[in-house]
Amino acid sequence: MAISDLQFPEGVKVHDCVSAPLLAEALAGKVAEQLREAIERQNVATLVVSGGRSPVAFFQCLARQSLDWSRVVISLADERWVPIEHADSNAGLLKRYLLVGAVQQARFVSLYQTTSSQEEAAAVADDLLGQLPPIDVLVLGMGDDGHTASLFPDSPNLEQALALNSERRCWPMLAPSVPHQRLSMSRALLASARFKVLSVQGQSKLTTLRTALAGDDVAQMPIRAFLHTELDIYWCQ
Repeated sequence: MAISDLQFPEGVKVHDCVSAPLLAEALAGKVAEQLREAIERQNVATLVVSGGRSPVAFFQCLARQSLDWSRVVISLADERWVPIEHADSNAGLLKRYLLVGAVQQARFVSLYQTTSSQEEAAAVADDLLGQLPPIDVLVLGMGDDGHTASLFPDSPNLEQALALNSERRCWPMLAPSVPHQRLSMSRALLASARFKVLSVQGQSKLTTLRTALAGDDVAQMPIRAFLHTELDIYWCQ
């Protein structure tokens, strides 16, 4: 199965890349272009990215892009509730691969907070995100179960986190099959991004996309919340 075999809604634009390195380069170039345009338009640009292993090459390519990083605000779509020194910290991942060189001039807004509970951490992060400028560029990933950010099927708080009319920006979430508790931006905040990207690799992701496109239950597969909006999909085998 090829990505060209899938029927996407109007508004979804697919970029079929030959390899993972070329995907990383193409995505980094497009994101940098969007950030430059935002800086020219409003003097500041806000970028929200996702963690995990897949985006490392993209982060390295983006860090080499030439733009005024001092005018960029960077945050995460979701985070594990672990200290930045932990191997599974998304913030730690960014510190190693994106927030290097000139990108250190950017302002990083972390979701992780040292608090006595996950719920308290989410409340503090929610307040911080209230000061975040409007999101110009959002880069999402997708799990084989159809989750995106930390909007996991069957997670407590999922219904509230998916509500489009919710004013809350950050929710405590739980990945049912993964040990770490999570913090996630809400669907409403993520959906507010001006330019949205989904970056996916591998045949299993095509299978997941095909299943997601065949139904409309967002709680069952939260990625569905973004497949019927303006979205650029960057894909490689």
